[in-house]
Amino acid sequence: MTVNDDDTVAAVGKVSEALEFVERARGHLYSFHQLMGHADLTLGDACDELREAGHGDVADRLEIDLVGRNVLNGRWTFQIVEEFDDDYWCTFRDHERRVRDELVGGERHLFEAKMKEERRTRGRSGHEARP
Repeated sequence: MTVNDDDTVAAVGKVSEALEFVERARGHLYSFHQLMGHADLTLGDACDELREAGHGDVADRLEIDLVGRNVLNGRWTFQIVEEFDDDYWCTFRDHERRVRDELVGGERHLFEAKMKEERRTRGRSGHEARP
């Protein structure tokens, strides 16, 4: 059943907005993954340099305890990203799509499209309805 009343469009828009925040969080998770990987590689380089500078005991301590260490119990960051993607992110995306399909015929950004129509200046360059 497809219903395009304002309340339904607004509610479906909220579901999509929530997904957009999950997408942003996912991006931050990927940033975390890359930053932690870079930190681990940089620390490995620092250990090599410490060893070359005659501080093998310090390098060994850092290497043994920190280089290659799990960031969470049993997990490197790629495993955190994969688990998030496979469980939460995919599930949320599927639900958001299903809500749109059931309630607004699969249309995306209906709330924003309505707002664009209300706010644009017809006939003005840069305010076209469609590309």
